[in-house]
Amino acid sequence: MAILIRPLITEKMTAQSEKEGRYGFVVDRKSNKVEIRAAVEKEFNVKVTGIRTMIVRGKKRTRYTKSNILNGATSTWKKAIVTLEKGESIDFYSNL
Repeated sequence: MAILIRPLITEKMTAQSEKEGRYGFVVDRKSNKVEIRAAVEKEFNVKVTGIRTMIVRGKKRTRYTKSNILNGATSTWKKAIVTLEKGESIDFYSNL
């Protein structure tokens, strides 16, 4: 089971990573903080000092087409904000 699904690369998370050493990840909904800490430390070779997690609820969406009105919803997902020790960083763009 993959704990870390993908990194969150937004303007807000980029600013937090530069100022405070915090990085965001989309994680598996069933994972807990201990599993997330172990996965980040193993994947990126860094020392994690803190983790905050939150569930982001899905939203209802309506799309109007020529013939129909289509209703649907986005998925619910879990976000983890990981704080690293001073001086450590994660480079998401090194694999490109």
